[in-house]
Amino acid sequence: MALNGPILLVEDDQDDKDFMEETFKNLNLKNEIIWFTTTNKALKYLQQTGEQPFIIFCDINLPDQSGIEFKEIIDKDESLRRKSIPFIFFSTSVEQDTVNRAYTHMTVQGYFQKPSSFYDLKETLKTIVEYWKLCRHPNAI
Repeated sequence: MALNGPILLVEDDQDDKDFMEETFKNLNLKNEIIWFTTTNKALKYLQQTGEQPFIIFCDINLPDQSGIEFKEIIDKDESLRRKSIPFIFFSTSVEQDTVNRAYTHMTVQGYFQKPSSFYDLKETLKTIVEYWKLCRHPNAI
């Protein structure tokens, strides 16, 4: 079941990755955390894996292509779109045009600004994860 599937982090910043992993551990999540520094590596994984990821946290500013471009590729790929993996933009960068594009041109399930404190990060991630654990979507039934 997807609730036990891996949490995918598409994040090129080692410090942000470590901060999020520490927070997930503190929340006592049992999900495996799989980290990708580029969208190309994440896309290859998604196309080849038999696992059903629980959720994808994706930064906006990434080295090979933006998180926006990555999500557009997922939305255009019938087999990936059918997996219905919750996709959350989790970025330091929050610009009105990018947020508008995320919600009006693709199927994004959230756009969050990365909190700077451990407490705020923990509360934000806890809220997101608990929501998706309770949400009825194709992977949760």
